[in-house]
Amino acid sequence: MPHLTTDDGVKLYYEESGSGVPIVFVHEFAGDTRSWEAQVRYFCRRYRCITFNARGYPPSDVPEEGEKYSQARACDDIRAVLDGLKIDKAHVVGLSMGGFAALHFGFTYPDCARSLVVAGCGYGAAPDQRAQFIAENDATARRFEEVGMAKVAAGYALGPSRVQFQNKDPRGWQEFAAQLAQHSSKGAALTMRGVQMRRPSLYDLVDKMKTISAPTLIMTGDEDWPCLEPCLLMKRTILSAGLVVVPNTGHAINLEEPAAFNQYIDDFLHTVETGRWPARDPRAMAATILGR
Repeated sequence: MPHLTTDDGVKLYYEESGSGVPIVFVHEFAGDTRSWEAQVRYFCRRYRCITFNARGYPPSDVPEEGEKYSQARACDDIRAVLDGLKIDKAHVVGLSMGGFAALHFGFTYPDCARSLVVAGCGYGAAPDQRAQFIAENDATARRFEEVGMAKVAAGYALGPSRVQFQNKDPRGWQEFAAQLAQHSSKGAALTMRGVQMRRPSLYDLVDKMKTISAPTLIMTGDEDWPCLEPCLLMKRTILSAGLVVVPNTGHAINLEEPAAFNQYIDDFLHTVETGRWPARDPRAMAATILGR
C-alpha cells in the first residue's frame, strides 16, 4: 500500500489515478478514500486524482497522542500530501471535515491552491449551537471508546442530514454505513476531540477568509441545516466564491447526488482552467437594494 510521511512523522495512506492537473480530495469525518470513488472514476479521465486517508483512519497511522490531531494539522496534512507527491499546486476538494481543511488550506497556503471546493462545511460554527456541538462531539467520542465504532456507526449514519441519502439510495447508504463501521474507534475518538471539537468557528475566521483569492466553490445540501448559514457567510466573505445549494439533499453531497456534484465541480474546474472564474464585482455588495 502506498504511504507518504508528513513533516511530523505520520504515515498517510493515499491513492492516485489519472494524469494531468492534480485534484486532491479530502474526506469527511464519516468517510475515507473510498468515499470519493464516484468522483475519482469521473475526474481521472482528465485529471490526476489523489485521495488519502486522514491520520486516525487506517491504513494511515493512528497516532496515540491527542496533540497530533488538530484543525491546523489537518490543513498541514494536505500540504504534506502535495509535498510527498512533489506537487506544487492543486485543486483541493473537501467535504465536511475535509471542507474545513480545504478552507484553511486556502488561507494558509494560498500559493498551493489552484482552486478550492468547500462542501458541507459549517458544523459547530453557529455561535448559539457551539456548546451543543462540543457536548455532542464529546459524548460521541466517549461512545467510540466505550462501545466501539461498529456499534456507534449505525446511529451516526442516521443523523438528521444522513437520512436523505438513505431514502434516496438505500444501497449506497448501506455501503457508506458499512464502511463507517470499519473505522478505527481510537482514531475516530482522537479525531473528534482534536479536530472536530477544537476547530475555530467560521464566524471567528472572517478576516482570514477575506484573504482567500483562489477560485472557490461552496456547496451544501439544502437540508444540511448546520451548513446553510455558514455557507452564506463564506459566500459573502470570500470575494472569489460561488455558492451551490443542492435541493432536497443532506450532508454527504458527493455520495447522495454524485452526478450533480461531479457536474458542478467539472464546470467549475473548466471555468477556472480557462481563466474565466470571476472575482465579485464590488458593486454587488452595495448597501442599497434597488440601486441608485
